[in-house]
Amino acid sequence: MKELRKELREIRRSIGQPLRKRSGKNLLHQCQKNAIFRNAKHVAIFIPNDGEIETRAIINFLVHQGYFVYLPILVGEKLKFAKLGKLFRKNRFGIEEPIFTPLLGAHRMDIILMPLVGFDKNKNRLGMGGGFYDKTLSFHTKLKEFRIPKLYGLAFDAQEVDKLQSEPWDVPVDGIVTPSRFID
Repeated sequence: MKELRKELREIRRSIGQPLRKRSGKNLLHQCQKNAIFRNAKHVAIFIPNDGEIETRAIINFLVHQGYFVYLPILVGEKLKFAKLGKLFRKNRFGIEEPIFTPLLGAHRMDIILMPLVGFDKNKNRLGMGGGFYDKTLSFHTKLKEFRIPKLYGLAFDAQEVDKLQSEPWDVPVDGIVTPSRFID
């Protein structure tokens, strides 16, 4: 798994800026086409790091449409979500986090859009390996019927692999969104 993670991170880092920008716009189009923001008010997303797919188009859309937009911040070994603001600081991994804005727990989000290192057609996902989203969202697997927040992984098409092994602690996503398709 470690080798696969390394290989997929290299693939996403190798994608040039023009394609990144176009992919971000196409990602927004897929989200709109599949109406994933319908009935949502509080949406968590991420600022790309380490070659992750561009999210600026989605963030701008959400802000202009009046959604409350949040970014993940590290709190110990879990994540909280800070309302998008103007001031940021880098966390221990060098990732920008908002400061001086309200914090909410994952259970208060309607949708969480999360970065992926890899994914397969069965919606199995491969993250960076720290387990931050899995630890934060462990409550989600106990919900039976109407599960909130909805969880979607965002990735480049090139990050798809044939099959990923799912572990018992992995929190499944409701869908994967790439620039060219939506896996439901």
